[in-house]
Amino acid sequence: MWLSGTAAHSALRPAGAQAARIHELWQFTLWMCMAVFALVLLALIVALVRAARRPSRAAATAPAPVGAETASRRWVVGATATSAVLLAVLLGADMLTDRALSRLPVADAVRIDMTAQQWWWEARYLGSDGKPEFAVASELHVPVGRPVIISLKSTDVIHTFWVPSLHGKKDMLPGRSTQLVLQADKAGNYRGECAEFCGLQHALMAFSVTVQSPEAYARWRAGQRSPAATPTATAANADAVRGQQLFMSSNCAQCHTVRGTAAAGSLGPDLTHVGSRALLAAGTVPNEPATLAAWIVDPQSLKPGSTMPSSRLAPDEVRALVAYLGGLQ
Repeated sequence: MWLSGTAAHSALRPAGAQAARIHELWQFTLWMCMAVFALVLLALIVALVRAARRPSRAAATAPAPVGAETASRRWVVGATATSAVLLAVLLGADMLTDRALSRLPVADAVRIDMTAQQWWWEARYLGSDGKPEFAVASELHVPVGRPVIISLKSTDVIHTFWVPSLHGKKDMLPGRSTQLVLQADKAGNYRGECAEFCGLQHALMAFSVTVQSPEAYARWRAGQRSPAATPTATAANADAVRGQQLFMSSNCAQCHTVRGTAAAGSLGPDLTHVGSRALLAAGTVPNEPATLAAWIVDPQSLKPGSTMPSSRLAPDEVRALVAYLGGLQ
C-alpha cells in the first residue's frame, strides 16, 4: 500500500479538488475497514482462547448452559446490525462525495473534446464559441486553479480516461459522449492512461497532463493556435526544407494534418507542433531525433499493433523528415 502511494502517478497523492475528495473517501473507507478487521480478529482470538481453556472434550460437548443460545443469537443479531450500519455509513459517504464532486464550480472553464482510439488520444481545445481551435495528440495542458470540462468519447472500443492525481476513472463508450470536470491545484506534470483493457497496446496508451501557471498556459495556447512554421530555404535548413517536400509528397500528408500547409489528413494525430511534444506514440517513447526516426521507419518495432504503416524511405530521407518534424515547434 505504501509503495503504491510513491508511484509517479498515484491517487494517494491528489493534486486537484476532485482527486482530494476521492482521496478523503478512500482514507475514510480504509480506516473503517481496518477497524472492522481488527474487531473481527479480536473476536477470533477471544474465541480461540476460550476454546483452549475448556477442561475436557466431554465438557465441551456437554449441553449448553441455560441462556447460552439466547446470548449467541444476540451476538449474531448485533453483528449483522453493526455490519448493516457500517455499510450504510459507507454508502452515505460515497453519495456525499459524489454530490460534492458534481457541485464544484465550473465558471470560466477550459473546454476540451477528448477522443480515445486504439491506441492514442486526441484532444481538441474549444474556443469561447464552442468551436475547435486546435488539436494535440496524447497530451493536455491546463492552467492551475481553473476548472477543465472534458467531453469524452471513443471511436472504436471501450476506453477509460484516468489521471490518478487529478480525478477518478471515467468510461468512454463508442457512440456515446460523457463528461468529466477536473481542476488541478498544483503545477507539474501528471500521467494519465487508459484504465480499461482495449487491445494489444492497452499498456502503451498513456498521455501527459501539464499543469501550468495561467501565463504559461496562455503562451502555450497562443502558440498552438498558430500555423506550422515553414522552414526557410537556407543552407542550415536544407534538410528541413527537403523534409517538408517529402512530407507533402508522401503518404504522410494523407493521414496527418499540419495546419498552414496542404496536409489535412485526419486518420493520424495532428502534427502542426509535434516538435514541441515531450513524448511520442501515446507516451511510449521520448520525442528525440533517434526515436522519431525509428518511429517513422518501423512503428511496429516500438509499438506492435500500431496502425501507422512502416516506410521505405532512404536514410537521408528519414533524416530530412526528422529535421522537418522536429522543427515544428
